[in-house]
Amino acid sequence: MSGLALVFCSTLWLLSTAKLFTDFSELSYHTYDYVVVGAGTAGNVIAARLTEDSAISVLVLEAGVADNDILPAQRIPLLGATLTPNTIYDWNYTVVPQPGFNGRDFPYPRGRVLGGSSTVNYMGYSHGSSEDWDRYAALTGDDGWKWDNMEKYARKNEKLVAPADGHNTTGQFDPTQHGFQGPLLTSLTGNDGIPLDEHVLATTQELASEFPFRLDMTGGSQGVLGIGSFVSSIGNGERSSSATAYLHPSLDRPNLDVLINAQVTKLVNTGVSDGLPSFHGVQFAVSEDSPVQTVYATKEVILSAGTIGTPTILLLSGIGNATELEALDIPVYVDNPSVGSNMTDHALVANVYEVTSSGTYDDLLRNSTLMAAAKAQWQTTRTGPLTAGVGNHVGYLRLPDDSAIFETVPDPSAGPQSSHFEILMANLWLVHGVSVPSTGYFTSFSTIVISPTSRGDLKLTSANPFTHPSINPNSLTTEFDIFAMVESVKTVKRFLTASTWDDYIVGPVRDLANATTDAEIEQFARNNAQSILHMLGTASMSPADADWGVVGPDLKVKGAEGLRVVDGSVIPFMPNCHTQGPIYMVAERAADLIKQSQ
Repeated sequence: MSGLALVFCSTLWLLSTAKLFTDFSELSYHTYDYVVVGAGTAGNVIAARLTEDSAISVLVLEAGVADNDILPAQRIPLLGATLTPNTIYDWNYTVVPQPGFNGRDFPYPRGRVLGGSSTVNYMGYSHGSSEDWDRYAALTGDDGWKWDNMEKYARKNEKLVAPADGHNTTGQFDPTQHGFQGPLLTSLTGNDGIPLDEHVLATTQELASEFPFRLDMTGGSQGVLGIGSFVSSIGNGERSSSATAYLHPSLDRPNLDVLINAQVTKLVNTGVSDGLPSFHGVQFAVSEDSPVQTVYATKEVILSAGTIGTPTILLLSGIGNATELEALDIPVYVDNPSVGSNMTDHALVANVYEVTSSGTYDDLLRNSTLMAAAKAQWQTTRTGPLTAGVGNHVGYLRLPDDSAIFETVPDPSAGPQSSHFEILMANLWLVHGVSVPSTGYFTSFSTIVISPTSRGDLKLTSANPFTHPSINPNSLTTEFDIFAMVESVKTVKRFLTASTWDDYIVGPVRDLANATTDAEIEQFARNNAQSILHMLGTASMSPADADWGVVGPDLKVKGAEGLRVVDGSVIPFMPNCHTQGPIYMVAERAADLIKQSQ
């Protein structure tokens, strides 16, 4: 594109108005400075930050629908789980049968909607330990990924607000660990003081040596170990997503366009630059039977399609394992076997206990009259039980240093102040894919392996972009991971030996009731494990000069020009947290890296 044309195009941007388009024919332009693939957690950050400069034009392509199409469920925190799976707001992926799960497959929800998975997730928010970020910096050779530099991006992202119920939060968090000026609203629970809370806190006093109380669970240099209050991306009683926090407030900018119903089918090779294949074009279509359209980026194409979508698009575009691509008759531009590899995830087991208290959310979820009343309260005041997130408290814990596993396996955690597993306490029956029983009251203690050594992969099964890839997290397939999971289940049992639980816990339910030996607990875990849906790593960062990895420390795709990845797929190891916080942080830094390279 000529320089005169670029100037003319930039001038026209100042005369137009940003819009949310539903059809390619509505676009006034087919060439932008940047094309962002995916209006998800990271992509919306990039779009909002780049268009702060009115001279920069950005097009965002989103395969899914607008998030306002799914109100009010999208906004009501406790109903977030109803948005997936098997809905139009979900990519409706299924993982391949998992050896570590005794051959079971299961749905793997990913948001196919503005906001991506931040619109359909369970809203847990934290930053990971400083050791996580220091490990990323050491791996890549880029000190910019160290916590000391990344902390400012956590603050830039977050705006901690008062909880929906207005309760006194003194002693529940540390203000020095949070941001108060960012776009993403976060808060402590909007339904404080449920019966479960007092028992959790009493246990941190009675069994403090194993389950110490931590004032703030957000992470960073203060660490993550202990049990404390759970922060969620909820503000004023509603979900806060990348769409509500970043995208919608930016839609009045004349230099930003967003096109929904636009599934990217591949990147277009537009020539060679400095000996590398250039990718400045993006093809997309509404469906398999609809016409393929093309748009162009004069500066960069930014892939923010997520841990599944990004490697899928790279492979479809001829960037990946040459042998496997040639077998599908896909022309190879960059032979890189790392694309789609290093898939890592947080495996989860729900340890459900029947309790004596009717103060759980179980009646709410199975009684339509109670639900209608709760919805009415939420609609009028944005208060009540529906403002609650998945849990009020969380714990991050380590295996003892003298654990038998460390006689044969190196410690895979990020460091001595980082965890091996998590316990998430939920005030309801929380078993993915299994409805709450018609009677009884329940508390779920979900245990999650936080520092897994299992690795899986993503592979194409067809050159058809509308055919889902093979998704294989391969969880619980290493000696360490199954050891940590078994120990986490045993840890919950010890947690419940505190005297405070004597009149509260009736007993374990389902298979857990018969799992007492290590072997029985292992089979319980393998038969019931699922994922907490934190998949990362399929386009991992690596040192700039390494012959492995998919992107360098600057997130530019290795062996290509004009192409950068900004989403969870670049994160090489699982962090000590729920993953949306780190993805926001990666995106905030990436926006600065992109601006600096202009």
